[in-house]
Amino acid sequence: MDFNLDETQQDLKKLAAEVLAREGDEERLWQAGLMGVCVPEDAGGAGLGPVEMAVVLREVGARAAPVPALPTLAGTLALARHGSPDQQRRTTGRVTLALREPGHDLADPPTTTARLADAPATAARLAGPPATADRPDSAGGGWVLNGRKVSVPHPGAVALVTADEGLFLVASPATTAEFASTGEPAATIVLDDTPAEHVAGPEAVEDARRIFTAAVAAQASGVLAGALELTTGYIRQRRQFGRALAEFQAVTMQIADVYIAGRALDVAMWSAVWRLGEGLPAEQDLALAAYHVGEAVKALYTCQHLHGGLGLDVTYPLHRYFAQAKHLSHLLGGADAQLDLIGALV
Repeated sequence: MDFNLDETQQDLKKLAAEVLAREGDEERLWQAGLMGVCVPEDAGGAGLGPVEMAVVLREVGARAAPVPALPTLAGTLALARHGSPDQQRRTTGRVTLALREPGHDLADPPTTTARLADAPATAARLAGPPATADRPDSAGGGWVLNGRKVSVPHPGAVALVTADEGLFLVASPATTAEFASTGEPAATIVLDDTPAEHVAGPEAVEDARRIFTAAVAAQASGVLAGALELTTGYIRQRRQFGRALAEFQAVTMQIADVYIAGRALDVAMWSAVWRLGEGLPAEQDLALAAYHVGEAVKALYTCQHLHGGLGLDVTYPLHRYFAQAKHLSHLLGGADAQLDLIGALV
């Protein structure tokens, strides 16, 4: 693969960096069109793919911006790949992916169950018109879901939920608030005979997981890059015993370890999203990238150590990077779960 970004991707990277450097809140990202890069063109978006999603999310991570870009971009990309044109047109705003279940790894098959129910009851809860001929559930009526989804980031009006029968759209699901290390909204989605709209079959469940893993790895790559930049700037100007910290060999070796961790995550992440975009098998690359998301947390500990007491100050920017790194690793289940998955794949 070619690790260089093409002209469109470079322009997207520049735009994201400029918007986030000024007032990088959610509203500004929507206004700039960055939250709709994965929405199909027919639905009013840019119609771009996994690599472009990663470009935007890496810039979000590089500034540790507390915005719902990750679930929105991953959700709209999954819907663009598996949803009907009608579903894509109706779901262009904030959407989240609900994948993880209590007591199960992200890679485990979903235990949330789906069964057919009366169509009128489903249509009453769903946003937009009832099922039509171009939707998979039109012939057999509506669907209802039963189960729990945990660690759902930025829950909104619409969730893409994985179940035993495939991928489903759920409007305004019942939620229970969770605590996230970043302070951003997170929730458990409670599904008790909850009306849902069928999007695609079980084949879409694995693809949704791959997209979500790639999105988390891309944002984590940016988080580590931003923390590395902040730390290198600090050790260059901070002086001790009449010398800059960067002149001490022990310090240079530690910051080199952070750089290596960042490069390892970058290589695995870019390879994975490129393979996703090309329709090639990406499981091994994604598992490796997910493992290095966990390793990024260890690198953030080093960044904190090199900052001394300042690294623990919650008013200093490094705190946001550390919190995001922990949160992103938690979304994937941690490094041990990824090692188990790598072992199963090889």
